[in-house]
Amino acid sequence: MAKLKSLIKLEGTIEDLTFYKSADGYFVRTKGGVSKNRIMNDPAFARTRENGAEFGSIALSGKLLRTALGPMVFRAKDSKLTSRLVKVMGQIKNLDSVSARGSRNVAEGLNNSSSTSVLEGFDFNAKATLGSVLNSIVTVDVATGTVSIAAYNPLEQMRSPEGASHFSLQVGFLNIDFATGAYELTQSAKEIYTLEHSMIAPVLTPVGTPTVSGTGMHFLLIEFFQEINGVSYMLNNGAFNVLHLLKMS
Repeated sequence: MAKLKSLIKLEGTIEDLTFYKSADGYFVRTKGGVSKNRIMNDPAFARTRENGAEFGSIALSGKLLRTALGPMVFRAKDSKLTSRLVKVMGQIKNLDSVSARGSRNVAEGLNNSSSTSVLEGFDFNAKATLGSVLNSIVTVDVATGTVSIAAYNPLEQMRSPEGASHFSLQVGFLNIDFATGAYELTQSAKEIYTLEHSMIAPVLTPVGTPTVSGTGMHFLLIEFFQEINGVSYMLNNGAFNVLHLLKMS
């Protein structure tokens, strides 16, 4: 794979060369390799088929989580979220100690107690992590999904983007079953605060607890706005917003 340096930006295939664009620029690669038929049937490629099956499984698990979070994930994500989630789901899949190679999956991996340390603390926007934006203690009641933030001064203990005049806090309580694909998300009301010198101690409670069985996940969403004449405008399409997985239960 080579990076294309030219005034002419190409995308597509010319003879044995394929030109394509990624988030990191324009690239070119040669066509070729082993045929799909051989990979699918030749015993020599058994490991390749197993790896492919597991990769497909973890990719679907990452997509399921993004889908389950609904609008929350669209308000705070980076351009490489999909690949970062696949990496994390792969680490959880590797914790599956009961399934045969080629059939290891996220649902079984989550039964391993070590999986909690892999997923907890995941930031859906790597450019705006909770630790870099909020300097306060956050606690979670896993039974109700209530999230409490210790009293803090937003202007002194938050890193807010230039131009922001307000911010909002919202929590989500998700139960998700990676084996069946079932999920249910409940959310709290969105609480809006002014970026000013004053102490606040937010307590946010989802409207209810999910009834679907599965792995419990607790999220905190922080969004920044600029208010002009009573209308709130999101800054740079949410590039500064935070969505953080606080706790698993």
